[in-house]
Amino acid sequence: MHFNLPLEPATLIKRYKRFLTDIVLADGSTRTIHCANTGAMTGCAEPGNTVWYSTSDNPKRKYPNSWELSQTAAGHQICINTARANQLAVEAIENGTIVELLGYEELRTEVKYGNENSRIDVLLSDSNKPNCFIEVKSVTLLDEEVNGQGYFPDSVTTRGQKHLRELTEMVNSGSRAVLLFTVLHSGIEKVSAAHHIDAKYSLLLKQAQDAGVEVLCYKAELSNTEITLTQAVEFISN
Repeated sequence: MHFNLPLEPATLIKRYKRFLTDIVLADGSTRTIHCANTGAMTGCAEPGNTVWYSTSDNPKRKYPNSWELSQTAAGHQICINTARANQLAVEAIENGTIVELLGYEELRTEVKYGNENSRIDVLLSDSNKPNCFIEVKSVTLLDEEVNGQGYFPDSVTTRGQKHLRELTEMVNSGSRAVLLFTVLHSGIEKVSAAHHIDAKYSLLLKQAQDAGVEVLCYKAELSNTEITLTQAVEFISN
C-alpha cells in the first residue's frame, strides 16, 4: 500500500478524546491531527515519539492530517492507523503474499454475516469450495520484557469476543474461518492472545481454534512511503 504522498514527521505532544492528537512540526508550530485508533495504544503514543502523518485533499475534513505511524525511542516503527489493517490484508490476499488464502474466485469486504449482526472484514468465495470468512486484527502491543513478543488485544474487546463467536459458528456450519493478525509493529516477531489483558478473549480464541478456526499472522514492512505485509510470523497459543 503506497501513500499518495510521503508521510511527514512531527513530534507527539499528546493524544486525547480518542480521535485527536496534538503534534509539534519541524518549524515549532503545533497542529491537531486525526487519530484513527480507538484502542489503548499501549507503547505506541508516548509524548516525544516521532509521528508520521498523511494529508488528505478532502476539503470537507475538519482535520486534514491523519496519524499513520509512530517511531518510538527504541527505534521501532508502528502503524497506529487501524483502518490500514484491512487494506493491507486485501492487498496481500490479492497479490498472493498470504499463501494460505490463494485460489478463490471472488473477494468481497464488509459483508453482513452471523447471528450477532456482524460484518466480516473479508469474504472469499469459490464455486468449488466453501466460503472463507476472514476477520482482520492489527497487532501493535509489544512486551518490552520478552524479545519480539506481541499480544492482541491491548484492551478488553467485547467486539473482538463477538467476532470469535461468529467465526466459530461459521466453521460449525461448514464454512472456512480465519483470524488474520496483521503485525504492524517492527519489533514484534511472534503473537499470542493477551490473556493478562482480556482473559475471555483468550479463552474464546482457544475454543475457536479447537473448533477449526485458523489463525494466521503476517508482518508488515513500514516506511514513510508504503506499508506492505511481507512475511508470516508465528502464533503461539496460550
